[in-house]
Amino acid sequence: MLGDGGLPSHDTRRWQSHPHLSRSLELVEAIFGYLDRNDIRMYRFASALAPYATHPDMPRFHRQVADCEEELARCGGRARELGIRLSFHPGQYTVLNSERADVRAVAIADVDLQARILDAMGLDAEAVVVIHVGGAAGGVQAGLERFLAAYERLSPAAQARLVVENDDRTFDLDAALQLHERTGIRVVWDALHHRCHNPHGIPEAEALARALGTWPAAVTPKIHYSSPRLDVEVRRTHEGRRVHERIVIPPLRAHADLVDPIAFEAFLHTAGAGRAFDVMLEAKAKDLALIELRRQLRRANL
Repeated sequence: MLGDGGLPSHDTRRWQSHPHLSRSLELVEAIFGYLDRNDIRMYRFASALAPYATHPDMPRFHRQVADCEEELARCGGRARELGIRLSFHPGQYTVLNSERADVRAVAIADVDLQARILDAMGLDAEAVVVIHVGGAAGGVQAGLERFLAAYERLSPAAQARLVVENDDRTFDLDAALQLHERTGIRVVWDALHHRCHNPHGIPEAEALARALGTWPAAVTPKIHYSSPRLDVEVRRTHEGRRVHERIVIPPLRAHADLVDPIAFEAFLHTAGAGRAFDVMLEAKAKDLALIELRRQLRRANL
């Protein structure tokens, strides 16, 4: 979190200093207070909330969830009391469909761990672990088949928590929906990714409706929304005593610091007055981006 002068999300100490989930949960308690004061009712846990808990060469860190059963139950109770909906989003190195067996094994352990944390908190089906399909070696269909094989190796608890997100390069919404049709896995629709990679030309309103339709009626779906970076960067290189400058245009898929309020207002009109869903903003300014977007929407009477 960037508000209140910056709030750490988890215990970031190196392994030599014996970091622990218990310390991360102390930090989360302060974050929950900040979220409540600012009426923010969604929060994505840091993927390293339990540091080194799946590291294959550090078994001494593997019992953190069991060690923190009481603390996790209290944390989940506090989240329910405040009406804060929680999720995880493993990082880019958690690739369930990797061609490498060691990478797949760690990814499976990561997803299982995060599901166990949510279970230990006593959270309902809205608490999910969001993941990209992963690598596309051999093509999209081969990548989907590897994902399905890894999915079958997950614990039932992890399968129940796992949801997939369309990405901006390879696995579009159609690919994510194929996984839903074969497993029942829910789909988180990412609006910016859809604009970057939509080879089937699915209109935005239809894409949103199809993704929301993968969620049970009693569960609030989630989507991701962000604005692309539009600011150019000046890069300087040195050649002897001479300095050369060149303008670098950011890729469309890069996230902006804030969210464009005009585009978001248009998106709200596109979404219409149908099923309610949560919008997770993915912006470099994090909570400050949400607070500023709210201020701008209030000025537009939205």
